[in-house]
Amino acid sequence: MTFCEYRPGLEGIPVTQSSISFVDGQRGILEYRGYSIEELAQYSTFLETSYLLIWGSLPSKDELAEFEHEIRYHRRLKYRIRDMMKCFPESGHPMDALQACAAALGLFYSRRALDNPVYIRDAVVRLLAKIPTMVAAFQMMRKGNDPVQPRDDLNYAANFLYMLNEREPDPLAARIFDICLTLHAEHTINASTFSAMVTASTLTDPYGVVASAVGTLAGPLHGGANEEVILMLEEIGSIENVEAYLDDCIQKKSKIMGFGHRVYKVKDPRAIILQSLAEQLFEKFGKDEYYDIAVALEHAVEVRLGTKGIYPNVDFYSGLVYRKLGIPTDLFTPVFAIARTAGWLAHWKEQLNENRIFRPTQIYTGSRGTPYEPIEKRDSVEDQELMELVTG
Repeated sequence: MTFCEYRPGLEGIPVTQSSISFVDGQRGILEYRGYSIEELAQYSTFLETSYLLIWGSLPSKDELAEFEHEIRYHRRLKYRIRDMMKCFPESGHPMDALQACAAALGLFYSRRALDNPVYIRDAVVRLLAKIPTMVAAFQMMRKGNDPVQPRDDLNYAANFLYMLNEREPDPLAARIFDICLTLHAEHTINASTFSAMVTASTLTDPYGVVASAVGTLAGPLHGGANEEVILMLEEIGSIENVEAYLDDCIQKKSKIMGFGHRVYKVKDPRAIILQSLAEQLFEKFGKDEYYDIAVALEHAVEVRLGTKGIYPNVDFYSGLVYRKLGIPTDLFTPVFAIARTAGWLAHWKEQLNENRIFRPTQIYTGSRGTPYEPIEKRDSVEDQELMELVTG
């Protein structure tokens, strides 16, 4: 067997063949099943895009209507799930709550009929339908309120915003949120998708697959970065502080949240769309106080670091959009999970087609052949020094 060069984080090493999405990081291109993200954001909806990602083609009018009907029918949670959520601490992070709830779904639908198309479709529908309800329910419960029941007359995006505060959203806000979900739905083999694929390769149930992906997405180097962007803008405080903040980051070689990408060496195409969405929201509902700081920081980073391929990624403007939609900062990453569930399920379904369990190798760097030493002879250095002092 020939071993490849060790690359931390498997950077640049293919782990699968996939027809789900395509990225050209040098030219800023993102496509789902061959369709550009710009066209999908303009013309499609999140559920139509989810159907495309998971089943491989855009649905007919009747197919989409049936899919949307199934999603509406399965939005509600079993009362045992709600009772479990009531026991979660109010101070807990919503991503931890979501991971627990996604895994718990598997207790109710534990039959692993992975060769049954009906089982696969039912799992897809349940996860896409119930995860937004879980996120909104935890948000209400941690404030001491009962969850808001889903409304069947509202579309996917509008219903989630409604469940957050029991107010029907403005149509523009609902449409913009739906576009945000589309933008975050899929992005090739990122950390959480790889986590989902590794878990799927063991042939466990899809609820465990999504739960593992949620846990991976929670980290600040992945989905959690959108929360960190808002905290960074708060810390900068004003446009006048942008240059000094950037100088400090460069001097300390610390990460500038929302900038840089392992794939994109130009501005993330999703960030371009999100900035436009933010401006549409600000025009109608008033500008966010941090937007001018964000624009000034983007300009400063481009001047100082653009030659190194460091530009805004999807996280940089998404938080500003979510803030204007009334979404709390610590729900930014759960919202990411709502969208990315479509991509995770697409890769789960693709993994099942030609499954082989992931079993990478390693380069061992430890000692070998070390003789076993009985415990009575294993005094620590500190113990030996103390014994020498005591015995004089």
